[in-house]
Amino acid sequence: MHFTKMHGLGNDYLYVYGKVPENITELCTKLSDRHFGAGSDGMIFIEQSDIADCRMRIYNADGSEAKMCGNGVRCVGKYFYDKGYTDKTHLTVETLSGIKTLDLRIIAGKVRYVTVDMGYAEVSEDKKLYFSDGELTCTPVSVGNPHAVIFVSDAEKTSVASLGPLVEHYKDFPDGVNAEFVEVIGQNALRMRVWERGSGITMACGTGACASATAAVSKGLCDYGKPIKVYLDGGTLEICVSADNRITMTGPAETVYEGDTAIC
Repeated sequence: MHFTKMHGLGNDYLYVYGKVPENITELCTKLSDRHFGAGSDGMIFIEQSDIADCRMRIYNADGSEAKMCGNGVRCVGKYFYDKGYTDKTHLTVETLSGIKTLDLRIIAGKVRYVTVDMGYAEVSEDKKLYFSDGELTCTPVSVGNPHAVIFVSDAEKTSVASLGPLVEHYKDFPDGVNAEFVEVIGQNALRMRVWERGSGITMACGTGACASATAAVSKGLCDYGKPIKVYLDGGTLEICVSADNRITMTGPAETVYEGDTAIC
């Protein structure tokens, strides 16, 4: 099986054009391992679609399937264009959370940046999370997948490694949840660190950035209709949230290397 390692702000996946193999859980877990495998946050398969230009299926590092990945879908656009499957710069991608539309920015014949119409976000009322040694307040947001956005005074000092798994597996989130720890650092500027459901700490999370920006505008911490810079461990995304909570996301997509592996 041939794969291409790509990343969006350090959120890296192994991309394969073709059907998902039967042993996907075992394969994804093995290849995602950063010591004994290729090393990634998971795998993304690009398939033919009857309703869009292509279809993406996303698997976390533990082999569980996810509905959507913002950084991943940008790389799907780059993969599909750079490898000659299309010459269009406006693409549709089928995902488990609906069809996403992509606008590709081409520089020197290759896709460098992608703007994604992420659809609508749903913001719920704040929820208290109680733990044995304290409590947290989160804002639940759905961007096709679930997020718990937690505003903190200092994102750098927040112990994501210890708090992340507690939030992911909190009893009120029976299917798990992505946890974002967000600090407002300026006008329409956020610093975000993330614990992704099924993968742990990652360098970036596109849907998490969208969820964080939406939670921020809902609280009056950022402005509707204006670009919001979200600074992640791997770089910066630009998010815009309209008055009706429709989100666009702009960021880079990069290819790292090509590889081959046995699927048995």
